[in-house]
Amino acid sequence: MAKGSLSPRQKMINLMYLVFIAMLALNMSKEVLSAFGLLNERLTESNTATTARNKAFIGNLEVKASDNPDRYADTNEKAKQINQLSSQFNSYLEGIKTEMMKTVPADDQDNYEVQDKADYLDQNFFQGDKLSPKGQQFVQNINDYKTGMLAIINGNYTDISTDIEKKFSTAEVTRNQDGKKVDWLKYHFEGFPLIASRTKITQMQADVNNIENDILSAMLEGEQASALKMTNYNTFMNVSKTAFYSGETFDGSIMLGRTDSETKPKRAELTLDGRALVEGKDYTFEGGQVKLSVNAGSPGDHEIKGTLFYGEDGDETPVEVSSGFATINKPNSATISADKMNVVYRGVVNPMTIAFDGARNVTANAPGLSKVSGSSYNMSPGTGREVTISVTATLPDGETTRDQKVFRIKDIPRPTGTIRGEDGDGGAVRMQREGLEISTVGAALLDFDFDLKLNVTGFSFKVSGQPTVRVTGKSLNDQAKAALRRARRGETVQIFDINASISGNSGYKLKKISPVFIELTN
Repeated sequence: MAKGSLSPRQKMINLMYLVFIAMLALNMSKEVLSAFGLLNERLTESNTATTARNKAFIGNLEVKASDNPDRYADTNEKAKQINQLSSQFNSYLEGIKTEMMKTVPADDQDNYEVQDKADYLDQNFFQGDKLSPKGQQFVQNINDYKTGMLAIINGNYTDISTDIEKKFSTAEVTRNQDGKKVDWLKYHFEGFPLIASRTKITQMQADVNNIENDILSAMLEGEQASALKMTNYNTFMNVSKTAFYSGETFDGSIMLGRTDSETKPKRAELTLDGRALVEGKDYTFEGGQVKLSVNAGSPGDHEIKGTLFYGEDGDETPVEVSSGFATINKPNSATISADKMNVVYRGVVNPMTIAFDGARNVTANAPGLSKVSGSSYNMSPGTGREVTISVTATLPDGETTRDQKVFRIKDIPRPTGTIRGEDGDGGAVRMQREGLEISTVGAALLDFDFDLKLNVTGFSFKVSGQPTVRVTGKSLNDQAKAALRRARRGETVQIFDINASISGNSGYKLKKISPVFIELTN
């Protein structure tokens, strides 16, 4: 392609061909760059978890060394040396990654496809064909870490020693394509995209963390090694209170807790709301846990306080306990309401239940509202078309909360006139005139939610073609009976203008009572 004399047109075609190949390679490299980025994320997550496990291991080993220094002091000291050496090397590697990422714009920190430059490490680790001072220091730090770790374990763990030699070897590497030996640093880092080098360093950190964990686990043999495995840890939540409300900030902390018998307290002194708890009755020791078994008590907040005593050989280390729980009433009914049916009736006593879930000191106020007992109230609304019931309550955390609800006020519906307890169901009541003479006129509230007794005090009686008779009381008087005798068979007579009042509330004025019609059958 480059031989001979080429025309300008052919040169342009060749150049376009090269650009096309470069674009294909660029598209493929973007996928590879993203793959490196995802791998780096997974390694970082794994490193975080392993670091937490190692830290918990060291912390618990320190407790054991404090309780029994003759048994654990030497192991604890070696564990500290291992942790210090691992932490120093890890911090050094993390510093290199931090400096690398400073060359990437802030908005592109998670955009792996743009992290394709090799400039940073090429400029900092290499000078021509040789290593720069920083490159030499990088290799030296790897060798120092390897030498230090091997010195601490002193050949006690053959498999781990072999693993350290293999993973942290900086010897020359034989290149596959031509069989030539290449400097270790050049082979692994020269000319590589930034994200690839970053992932390699993260993998090196993972190796450091895993080796530390392997050594710490191997330091205790048999039953002691099993007791300190991470499988004997559980997570638990530490919260400032036992219940939170919608809109609040949840401030819980997730922590690791030992559950094996190695951390069993020697004894405990615990109280529940000031009452001393008894071992074997109110609590037992299970593994490293103090398992409570107490009655939840009445609704409200309950406080558990006291001390757990740890230690061996007569020494005790007190650990204060300050916790608690909240008890609420067990739900036994659903709250169901029809949004359009918030109605109270004037002229009657409306029973109401007013409560506030999970709260105490509930009080309710409204015109005409009176408390009966507990959550039971009576509402006797006065004038107006609406009444607002305001509720105030104290939440478990001591905060005061308020709410209110509006109810429509309705009058008692129009009563229906009756004769002998019948209303005719929209038509006339059929009966004999002799029965009508001795029947009682009444009034009823059909399909009304309240069972009210209405007392009739008078009415008007009308036979067609005869004067209307005004009657006082509930039954026909002599004048009405005389008019009734002059009515023909099949004729319909009327009882209307019925006057009635509510028993026990004669001051309430009912709506006009509908008339009742009687068809004479004889």
